[in-house]
Amino acid sequence: MTGFAGFAGLVRRSSARSWSGGGFVCLCAWLIGFGMCVAAQTPAPARYGLGRPATPDEIKARDIDARPDGHGLPPGKGSVREGAPIYAAKCASCHGSKGEGASADRLAGRNSGDSFAYAMDPKLVRTVGSYWPYATTLFDYTNRAMPFMQPGTLTPDETYSLVAYILALNKIVPEDAVMDRASLPKVAMPSKDRFVIDNRKGGKVVK
Repeated sequence: MTGFAGFAGLVRRSSARSWSGGGFVCLCAWLIGFGMCVAAQTPAPARYGLGRPATPDEIKARDIDARPDGHGLPPGKGSVREGAPIYAAKCASCHGSKGEGASADRLAGRNSGDSFAYAMDPKLVRTVGSYWPYATTLFDYTNRAMPFMQPGTLTPDETYSLVAYILALNKIVPEDAVMDRASLPKVAMPSKDRFVIDNRKGGKVVK
């Protein structure tokens, strides 16, 4: 009752001074403090009774990350030739017919001498070929997030084919390349050695 009486008195005093200035601030502070006191006196339940444990199949369906060493890549394969029509149908409208960019980011292109001086030259392009350190990252991102309006709808073969085609656009793999879980991690990306492990202990400076 003391708390309610204090609240009522505060409301009357605040009304007299209008809902502005110090009165409103005091009311807000009192409400926050009162709410914290109530919350502190109410023990949290051990369980809220919401949801259920995920099944192994549900976990497997979401465990789709592909690591630089190839761990996590699914079975399947795809060639540059097979990737070209898939790219034209599902990617070109946003990324350009040859990866030059349109409403979405540019995918293809290399800087002169594979320059990585982004901090000093704002004209340098950031593409799969000029910036990305691992080819497996291209598979991972394409598989989980593309096409933009239908993410997750590509089959492993389609994804491998698209990856092969985009790598070929960047002159990283030959036109007859075939990508699969064994060959993709072996692709040497031009910028791989431009990245160093962040161990917060200092290390080699890459220029």
